[in-house]
Amino acid sequence: MSASRGDAAAGVAIDFATYHALVQLYAEYAYAVDSGDWDLWPGFFVDDCRYRLVPRENHERGLPLATLSFESKGMLKDRVYGIRETLFHDPYYQRHIVGSPLVRQAEGGRFECEANYAVFRTKLSDTSTVFNVGRYVDVVVRTPDGLKFASRQCIYDSEMIPNSIIYPI
Repeated sequence: MSASRGDAAAGVAIDFATYHALVQLYAEYAYAVDSGDWDLWPGFFVDDCRYRLVPRENHERGLPLATLSFESKGMLKDRVYGIRETLFHDPYYQRHIVGSPLVRQAEGGRFECEANYAVFRTKLSDTSTVFNVGRYVDVVVRTPDGLKFASRQCIYDSEMIPNSIIYPI
């Protein structure tokens, strides 16, 4: 059962081992996208996954437009290829700060979670800046290989974003 954003009791109780596995999934994801080892990124998702980067206004108004939208692990792998081989950009480092996941719904091996995030970007010859801030709205499923994202929506707060987002959020 989903609760309103203002409801302090919006989370649901799950066992400690499952919650620890969720926290570990979020931490390992942040490590992977911050390390620049792009081959790790698709491995966090099931084959028929969905990954979207969506402005908050569009999400709240139910509008379908997304800044980035991928509909399968194959599309994520294609993005990795693009990052490495075809996209030309000034290289930069990114660093994710991710809040603890709030489990909104848990049923069987499926978990609906949210977590706040902030991504900082450091260009090689510049100071670090706030790059993207928002929240993840995720569906996580239990698989034989552990917990994986079935869906990850990165809902960013600012209407103004850099003219190119190369790396995964």
